[in-house]
Amino acid sequence: MAVTAQSERFATAERLLADAFARCVMPGCAYGVYAGGQVVAKALGGFTYEAESPRVLPATRFDVASVTKVVATTAAAMLLVQQGLMDVSQPIGELLPGFIIGREDTRWARQVTVAQLLAHSSGLPGYVELFRTAKTSAELLKACLELPIEAEPGTRAEYSDPGFMLLGKVIEVITREPLDVWTAREVFQPLGMLATGFTPVAGERVLIPPTEIDASFRMRMIQGEVQDENAAVMKGVAGHAGLFANVEDLLRFAAAVIAGDALFNAETVARFAERQLPKGSSRALGWDTPLESGSSAGQFYSARSIGHLGYSGCSLWIDLEGRIAIVLLTNRTWPERSEQSHLGIKELRPRFHDAVREALR
Repeated sequence: MAVTAQSERFATAERLLADAFARCVMPGCAYGVYAGGQVVAKALGGFTYEAESPRVLPATRFDVASVTKVVATTAAAMLLVQQGLMDVSQPIGELLPGFIIGREDTRWARQVTVAQLLAHSSGLPGYVELFRTAKTSAELLKACLELPIEAEPGTRAEYSDPGFMLLGKVIEVITREPLDVWTAREVFQPLGMLATGFTPVAGERVLIPPTEIDASFRMRMIQGEVQDENAAVMKGVAGHAGLFANVEDLLRFAAAVIAGDALFNAETVARFAERQLPKGSSRALGWDTPLESGSSAGQFYSARSIGHLGYSGCSLWIDLEGRIAIVLLTNRTWPERSEQSHLGIKELRPRFHDAVREALR
């Protein structure tokens, strides 16, 4: 994949990014665009707001947070379905018996399927600070398995980290390998995604922008290790978070999804890109799809688009019809998780995507 850092056509988009830096929405970012088989990867700003901070480069890796859900976990599910090794209609209790055992009322638990975990319609809660009491991976998994099911499966769409924690374990049961080992061999290496993976080695962590100064759990700066606390207890490898990647690698992944004839075939991509029940949900199998209005993808992505956001400010959106992908990687949570940066990135994303799409037109 030939990559260039030279393209003046995205000047308007870069002015939006520069304005975000000035408003302390984020200290820096890298972004990339795949269109017409061509790739542009650029970077602006620094690791932190200090003048002496290292500069972000196009090759800089970021903690991509919940983008992990599609690039690692959903990608693994797509391949396993394609290979006939996973049936998304299978109840997860058949794969994770601990999801059933110990419940007084098992009726709803027995109904939850792999597809419902992927579509965030399992009835599981959205987010739970399991790390507050669970001190090991085993304890956290047990706590996750025992979470109450708050709604009848298939009737409520609620974005659920615990659902993807369990999905990561489902994949490990099917493959009989750790999620990081299997995805590295079966997804990242075949696509040439050499900078992508879980748990960066100690010597490489200083090359990754820090995500925050953790003043409530780890009591130190978090750099080159997963920011998400539940994933941290799981030793940095989880179905919902923990992946580190750079722009070029994510565009390689997007290009394979768009091609539909390389790692993922067109039938698999179409199946996983289809919106799921309940009616009104924007969720496909693992992927999100653009809302008719107010989408983080902006107003120019077609209805045949899929993507995902990450809490750290990262995002990946793929237009299957237009054969275009845009990646934005940031550490907007530095130095703390402020409402200002949250609102700022929420406002920035659609405007940035619109500016890039306008430039491509």
